[in-house]
Amino acid sequence: MASEEYKIEGKDLLSRVKEIVHEGNVRRIIIKNEAGHSLLEIPLSIGVVGVVLLPVWVAIGAIAALTAHYTLVVEKDTPPA
Repeated sequence: MASEEYKIEGKDLLSRVKEIVHEGNVRRIIIKNEAGHSLLEIPLSIGVVGVVLLPVWVAIGAIAALTAHYTLVVEKDTPPA
């Protein structure tokens, strides 16, 4: 499993998470604050979209209002070699 990290500002947090989810191939997204503490972990499985994620979007919006800078850790499935 591959992992990527993105530094992002609070105002862009929700839109970037939505972009990452729509890219597909994502196993889990972790949102960390400036101190590196996990604020939210979003496990994603194949086929999870739309209404199922609505409470997650609301939570991310609330988190984005707390501070200015976040780190997104994106865990992706890697194809077998």
